[in-house]
Amino acid sequence: MMQRMSAQASFGKGRPPSQRPTKLCAACGLPFTWRKKWERDWEQVRYCSDRCRKAGRAAPAAGQTP
Repeated sequence: MMQRMSAQASFGKGRPPSQRPTKLCAACGLPFTWRKKWERDWEQVRYCSDRCRKAGRAAPAAGQTP
């Protein structure tokens, strides 16, 4: 007879989403949460997505005229 695993046991030892660190996106200002792929360089992550990263780099710096 197969036993069912609890939801927490089936997902490993990670933190639940409510306990993961969050940051605000530098481009859109929306909050985003830690992801496993950002584990090594979470301190350098500034954007929530590739779209925001591209938009953030394309925007002119404050105080400069185009």
